[in-house]
Amino acid sequence: MIYFSTNKSSIPVSIKKATLEGLAPDGGLYVPSEIPHFSPGEIALLEGASFNNIAFAIAKKFIGAEIPLDLLGDMIENCYTFETPLVELNSDTFIEELFCGPTLAFKDYGARFLARLTGYFAAEDNRLITVLVATSGDTGSAVAYGFQGIANTRVVLLYPSGKVSPLQEQQLTTAGGNVHALEVKGDFDDCQRMVKQAFVDPSLSKKLTLTSANSINISRLIPQSFYYAWATQQLRERFGNVEPLFAVPSGNYGNLTAGILAKKMGFPISHFIAASNANDSVTRYLYDGRYDPHPTITTRSTAMDVGNPSNFARLRYLYNNDHAAMGRDITGIAVADKETLETIRSVYERFGYTADPHTAVAFRALELYRSSGESAGKPGVVLSTAHPAKFLEVISDALDREVEIPERLKEVLNKKKMAVTISSDYNELAMFLNGLDC
Repeated sequence: MIYFSTNKSSIPVSIKKATLEGLAPDGGLYVPSEIPHFSPGEIALLEGASFNNIAFAIAKKFIGAEIPLDLLGDMIENCYTFETPLVELNSDTFIEELFCGPTLAFKDYGARFLARLTGYFAAEDNRLITVLVATSGDTGSAVAYGFQGIANTRVVLLYPSGKVSPLQEQQLTTAGGNVHALEVKGDFDDCQRMVKQAFVDPSLSKKLTLTSANSINISRLIPQSFYYAWATQQLRERFGNVEPLFAVPSGNYGNLTAGILAKKMGFPISHFIAASNANDSVTRYLYDGRYDPHPTITTRSTAMDVGNPSNFARLRYLYNNDHAAMGRDITGIAVADKETLETIRSVYERFGYTADPHTAVAFRALELYRSSGESAGKPGVVLSTAHPAKFLEVISDALDREVEIPERLKEVLNKKKMAVTISSDYNELAMFLNGLDC
């Protein structure tokens, strides 16, 4: 398997080079030369398989012979030591809880896999890899803990000051060791812009080997397809040959893009609802075919506050820039803050289930889509991307009740924050990176 840049002006590369570069030299995002395909027979053979067996079946098609299969299997077993529950709310609506990993967020699926691949490839070359990450919250903590103690790597996290939840900030600024946190006086788009600029800065490339752990890195995106495939198999066992809908909280659109990969691989998925908040650039594109990103708007679903999502480039590439084709697979629905709080209340009152704000956005989008009458007979899966305890203020405003904080989150509350504050001027990031000990 080889990988191309979405900008089409860089030479094709191996999964190793795509992983260690993160971003292509021409500024594009790496995509596979072809989407690996699972025949109906291969999918039938996965019936009853464990999550890790499904993950292994997918990973080996993308990675090929670059990692011995026994080592790849060991990596996956080491990554996914936690459950991926599919919680039934009613007979046709399910919550896939993706927050059972170490940092209680779905980013653990991609970050842990990427960390092990990066460490393996770095050790092969005996070089130090600097992992540069822009985060709107959960990516930072997942990467911090995923890479913690991984030899030949160090991590630099950029997060927008005042625009992540207090618990998220504690997680991503207290890891220590080979993890450095930068608090940026700006928004997520500023952080993302600075990271992208660093990758094409020739003065940095002479000194450092940079890669990314954002979903711009294809090796963080691929493992996010695992849980889509897993959910389809779980529903197949329950309902037979069904093609579920997936409602996906969408910020930088990596989560949705991973779902598209799963569908194009052949896993039975009927449609996606891309659930956004007021940051609705892709939602508007899906409606009228014009991509006109607006500046980031701060909302109560902060991890989705992305005005110009990076993975939109991959979506356009995967659909050959065909707006109509993309629209046949994806419906974009934006949900306002007021609706988000109302949905948290409604879901709790109806089902006794506490949803974090991003899950609530996706649940409401699924409801709105179903009201159009186009989903009759199809089970709906809402991706739940974070534990509600990470958003205590929002839950308190919606439900006027406290959420029990899991022990692993309580542990970080008393740790000392370690972060360097910088402005959104790229030169300050470059100065920091140049000052790192090599």
